[in-house]
This record gives sequence, structure tokens and C-alpha cells, in this order.
Amino acid sequence: MTFVDDRSNISDMEKKDKKADIVSIGTHLISRQGYNATGIDAVLKEAGVPKGSFYHYFGSKEEFGLAVIDHFAERYNQRLDTFLNDEEVTPLNRIRNLLESGMARLTQNRCTKGCLIGNLGQELADQNERFRARLEEIFSSWKERYAACLREAQRAGELAPDLDAGVIAGFILSGWEGALLRAKVMKSPQPLRDFIETIFATVLRTQ
Repeated sequence: MTFVDDRSNISDMEKKDKKADIVSIGTHLISRQGYNATGIDAVLKEAGVPKGSFYHYFGSKEEFGLAVIDHFAERYNQRLDTFLNDEEVTPLNRIRNLLESGMARLTQNRCTKGCLIGNLGQELADQNERFRARLEEIFSSWKERYAACLREAQRAGELAPDLDAGVIAGFILSGWEGALLRAKVMKSPQPLRDFIETIFATVLRTQ
């Protein structure tokens, strides 16, 4: 009988789990402090990983930052799926529910985090082309998710058919990211409330 030594497989699994822990902790710290202000040593300490072990998991801090961005984007895409694919409510109400949920989350964390992608866009777009390109790719994918929901609203007769869904989607995304920034500065969710109420009273007003 042949026995298979699977110790290397266990080691790979443990390494994968620890890498996921580092990314998760990094996402939390960068959301609060920014990319440049977040030291690798602080991330490793919180993850329980010895100093000097960072390069066992990532080739560089840039690679680590890109992993954090992808981690956040993956989680946010799950939120988009939850709300924008909810066939229990009309398309426009799906968008409203998504935004209301975002406002509730920001209120819960006392307006301290905002959107990691937006935060990093402000911090890094002029510093690093790889970051800029990845952040723009994510923003574009979010815009298309909004646009698809808006087109569904047009087909359902909720929204005027002559509106350009892509343009409106970009407007929603830009307005929401700006409202998140102001909410962080003001330490108040009021800019988000104002944005939601205004856009649904005007651009997204049901026919």
C-alpha cells in the first residue's frame, strides 16, 4: 500500500489561510488609515505573523495593496448581488435599498471608513499606475452594474426610456462617492441622506 505524504498540502493550506488573514486585517487598517500610513509591521503584528515573513506571502507592498483592493471589491460585489439582483423589489427600489444600506453601515461605524476604493483613488491615483488602473476597472464594473439595473427599470416602465442609463449610472456613482467623502469630513451621514432623497426626487423619479 502506498501512503501519500500530504504535509506540503497542509502547509499550503495554512499559508493560504494566513495570507487571507493578512489581507483581511490589511483591509481593515487601510480603510481607517490609508495605504501609505499603514505599515507592514503593524499588519503582521495583528495577524500574528513574525516580522520578516511578509515576503513569504507577497512579493511587495504593492502586491499586498492590490490584494486588499481585490478583497474589498469581491466583498462589495457580493453586496451588489444581494441588492441589485433582488427580484422581490422593483429595479429602482433595489438601487435605493443598496444606498440606504450603505448609509446605515457608515452611520454604524461613525462615518470613519467610507469606501476603500474611493479613498485609495484619492490617495494613490497620481502615485501608482497599477493602482490607478485597477481602481478604475472596479469603478467601471460598479457603474455597469448600476446601468444594468437602470435599463431594467426602463424596461419595467419605471424610468424614462430616453435617459442614457450609462450616464446616469456614472452620475450615481460619482455623486455617492462624493457624498461619502463629505460624510467622513463632516462626521455625519447627512450628505448621504441628501443625495438619496435628491436623486430619487429628480433623476430617478418614478414615471
